Amino acid sequence: MMLWICLVMGLLAADLASAQRPKKETKPAAKQPASRAESLRRPGQKSAFDKQTLADYLRHQFLLPATLEIQVSDPQPSEVAGLQRLEVALIDGSSTRQKADFLVSADGTKIIQGKVYDIRESPFASELRLLSKTEGWARLGPEQAPVTVVVFSDFQCPYCKEQARLLRQNLSGTLGQKVRLYFRDFPLEQIHPWARTAALIGQCIKRAGDAQFWQYHDWVFEHQASLTLENIRQRALEFANQKSMDTLQIGQCLEARLTEAELEKSLADAKALQVQSTPTLFVNGRRLVGNVPWEQLKAIIDYELEYAAKQASAEGCCEVKLALPGVK
Repeated sequence: MMLWICLVMGLLAADLASAQRPKKETKPAAKQPASRAESLRRPGQKSAFDKQTLADYLRHQFLLPATLEIQVSDPQPSEVAGLQRLEVALIDGSSTRQKADFLVSADGTKIIQGKVYDIRESPFASELRLLSKTEGWARLGPEQAPVTVVVFSDFQCPYCKEQARLLRQNLSGTLGQKVRLYFRDFPLEQIHPWARTAALIGQCIKRAGDAQFWQYHDWVFEHQASLTLENIRQRALEFANQKSMDTLQIGQCLEARLTEAELEKSLADAKALQVQSTPTLFVNGRRLVGNVPWEQLKAIIDYELEYAAKQASAEGCCEVKLALPGVK
């Protein structure tokens, strides 16, 4: 609903019988402070700062069904001078389907959809900040490798199985020393009934070490077609026993649901990164969605290796050392 801004005028009373008396000065009524959004609206003008107006506009633009709720945030300062930021979320029942930021002009008549980049930092800086805390993640490859690949995966997803095979086959040898791979759980429970259980088992096995986790990782994907919600736990424990893992400890971990918090953290990270499907990969923060062919993935990795080398060279290119007497 549009808000009208009105001026409150004081009325001067004139009494003809007392016209000779000095007129009493009347102070104008004090204006109530207006919110930032209210101060940017004009009477009779549609404004993106009106939440319903923006929601209706976006629903029409993107053909959004009536079943999706559109939530618009209050205006916030943006990274661009003179523009305000609004966050728009699409809500399906109790879950958030998608979020997007819109920049709004001062008068509320223009909106810009897109991401703001800061030329002083990586174009993937926001993703890298969310991917920087790797403690507790299953890792393959050297910790200080110049290229980091993070994969959000689902053990019951057939596309994830193929992507896992490509990564495990090719991230070895010389290339394997230049790339570190992190595995993150993102089970799609709505369509994959045993994926969450498989993720919890994997987290329990990982407590014994990364090497044991990767053995389990390979086993699950290899036997994906024969696993079910009813047999996944028993078969996983049989596999762990064959590999001389501590099945008693793994079983106790599952009974006590000790890895629920770790799984929820992985899901929360995926949500913050707006991961929508599996597999989703991040190569030094660069998002790649779907089963990426190895030729394409390797080309991106090679590019990142070359870029990292150039950056390192540029940072050390301009150091000047003077040969001073008596100083080595």
